[in-house]
Amino acid sequence: MTHTPVDPVALTADLIRCPSVTPAEAGALQLLEKLLSGAGFDCRRVDRNGIPNLFARWGRQGANRTFGFNGHTDVVPVGDAAAWTRDPFCGEIHDGWLWGRGATDMKSGVAAFAAAAIDFVRTTPPDGAIILTITGDEEGVGHDGTLALLDDMKARGEAMSVCLVGEPTCPEHLGDMMKIGRRGSLTCHFEAQGVQGHSAYPHRAKNPLTAMVRLMDRLASHTLDEGTDHFDQSTLAITTIDTGNPATNVIPARARATVNIRFNDAHTSASLSDWLRAEAGRVENETGVTFTLRLDVTGESFVTAPGEFVYMVTRAVTAETGRDPVLSTSGGTSDARFVKDHCPVVEFGLVGKTMHQVDERVEVAQIVKLKSIYARILADYFA
Repeated sequence: MTHTPVDPVALTADLIRCPSVTPAEAGALQLLEKLLSGAGFDCRRVDRNGIPNLFARWGRQGANRTFGFNGHTDVVPVGDAAAWTRDPFCGEIHDGWLWGRGATDMKSGVAAFAAAAIDFVRTTPPDGAIILTITGDEEGVGHDGTLALLDDMKARGEAMSVCLVGEPTCPEHLGDMMKIGRRGSLTCHFEAQGVQGHSAYPHRAKNPLTAMVRLMDRLASHTLDEGTDHFDQSTLAITTIDTGNPATNVIPARARATVNIRFNDAHTSASLSDWLRAEAGRVENETGVTFTLRLDVTGESFVTAPGEFVYMVTRAVTAETGRDPVLSTSGGTSDARFVKDHCPVVEFGLVGKTMHQVDERVEVAQIVKLKSIYARILADYFA
């Protein structure tokens, strides 16, 4: 039986026309579920706490080898719609570019791997299984997105042997970078409690700003590390210092500050938390000002060490694009931080220059090429 190949460009356009701003589903997962079910994939929704998620598997559960794709159909808000050249959800092609929110991040990636997977199982049914996990909450908090899918898989005895996340990874040209890991991210909110007083009599007060500035300087001046085999140096950025004090002759009672640390595999969130508390304790002893800390961890650092899986993806990218991708751990966080606890994971996708921007768009030719890359990866994996 002859099947018409799935057009990843048309599928991307259809997905863009679904205004799925986090956490709205807006028909995007329904569209994919219908398409995948029609191609023989066993699909189920794994919604949790109002977050929409889709699981799809072709092949037998518990197969000897299972290739996984992961991605998301939710998008960030459009911002000022009037600033866009075209309707943010038009999904229209102009001069070789497909326009709309999600064109780059990452409805094109989802469309490319869904199209590649469908064509592959129709033409070359593999000895194994293919799993697609697609969430509607990657751009949000993420607690009920890919994590919900992985929790559901564990409960049902489903497993991926390896997984490729289709996030945009290339800085300039398709094929110039793939991600084999990500830095961890920790945010610490500090509050300093002092004693209010008159600025003319500072000895009668305990100035929380003096203590906070001292602490912030020590944190920002400290070298966390010199980098590791797969990571650049860890970084700490002070993102705000606040008092809310309108008076020039009053020493305030409280001050607040926030820092964000992007850390490599020389650290864990626990070791960094211990360091932050210890530094705050030293300043407390020196100033008499007390500190309280609230920490938010959005992900630990991780790396998928170069090996058979990484090199297989690298070879496919090179074969299709003529470029040897840099094996990178740069950038922010992605849902790969959740998948890495389930199986080896890498990320490869389009050029990400316009993601989250006004006039987000992607070259049509890139989407077509991305499908070809994913198709080659599947063929090589099941060869």
